[in-house]
Amino acid sequence: MIQATLHQLRVFEATARHSSFTKAAEELFITQPTVSTQVKQLTKAVGLPLFEQIGKRLFLTEAGQELLFTCQEIFNKLDNFQMKVADIKGTRQGKLTLGVITTAKYFVPRLLGAFCQQYPGIDIALQVTNHQKLQERMLNNEDDLYILSQPPEEVELCSQSFLENPLVVVARRDHPLVGQKNLPLECLNQQPFIMRESGSGTRQAVQKLFNLHDIKVKVRLELGSNEAIKQAISGGLGLSVLSKHTLISEGENGELAILDVEQFPIQRNWYVCYLAGKQLSVIADAFLKYLLEASQAIPIHAPLKNGHSLLVTH
Repeated sequence: MIQATLHQLRVFEATARHSSFTKAAEELFITQPTVSTQVKQLTKAVGLPLFEQIGKRLFLTEAGQELLFTCQEIFNKLDNFQMKVADIKGTRQGKLTLGVITTAKYFVPRLLGAFCQQYPGIDIALQVTNHQKLQERMLNNEDDLYILSQPPEEVELCSQSFLENPLVVVARRDHPLVGQKNLPLECLNQQPFIMRESGSGTRQAVQKLFNLHDIKVKVRLELGSNEAIKQAISGGLGLSVLSKHTLISEGENGELAILDVEQFPIQRNWYVCYLAGKQLSVIADAFLKYLLEASQAIPIHAPLKNGHSLLVTH
C-alpha cells in the first residue's frame, strides 16, 4: 500500500490542476520549495514519475493522471462525508459549485439567495460562462451541477428541464413594427439584425427557424453578451432574438419591446444537469430538489409592444 499523506495528495492535486508548482504554492499558501518537496516524497512513495517537464511546461505522466483521478475521488468523498456529518447534526454545511451559461445569470442568483437563507452554512461558487467553456468544465468534472439551455450531446449527462426559456424578437420601442399584431415571419426579411456569437444556443435556434422558412436578415453585429445586444438594440442598430429572461430588468418605461411575430416565441427550456454516474453531495442533491420546486414561481417581467409589462409566472 502506498504511504502518502492527505497533505501530499492535496499538494499534488493543486500542482496537477495548475500544471505549475508556483501556482499550487500560491493557492495553498505555502512556498514553492515545500510543493517540490511534497511532490518528490509522493513520487518516491508511488515508485513512478508523476510529472515530466518539457521545456517550461509541466505534464502529467500516465501514473500522474491516474493519481489525479484518484485524488479527485478521495476529495469528493471526503467533502460529501463532511456534508453528511453536518446533515446528521442537523446543520447542513458544505460547498456547492454551479456552472451556468451567461443568460442564466438573470434568474439563478435570486434562486441562490432564497436557498442560502434556508441553509446559511453553505458556501456557493458560481461560474458564469459560455456553452463551450461550460462543456470543458463538464469534461473536467469541475462542478456539482450545471444550468444551461442546451445540454451537449458529447457529454454523458443526467438532465432535467425545470423552466421555460422562450426566445422572443426584441426591438427598440420606437421601431415601426412595435404595436402591430400577428406580424408574418417574412417581415423580418432584410431587417438589420444583431446576433449572438456562433455556437450560442440562441443563435442555433434562431438560425434553424430562419433557414426553415428561408428568412434572410442583415447581420450587422455578432455579440457574445446579452447586455451588449440590448444596448445595441437601444442604439438603433437593429432587431435581435433574446431569451425573455434577459428582459426581467426592463420596466414599463424601458427602451425595449417584444414584437408580435408568428413562430415566436421559440419555445425552449432550461436544464439542470450533472455528470452521469456522479454521486451528488448532500448539498447538491438538496439544491437540485429545491431548484425543481422553486423555479415554478420565477416571475418574468417583459415589456410588451403596447408599452405595458407582462408578468408571467411558471
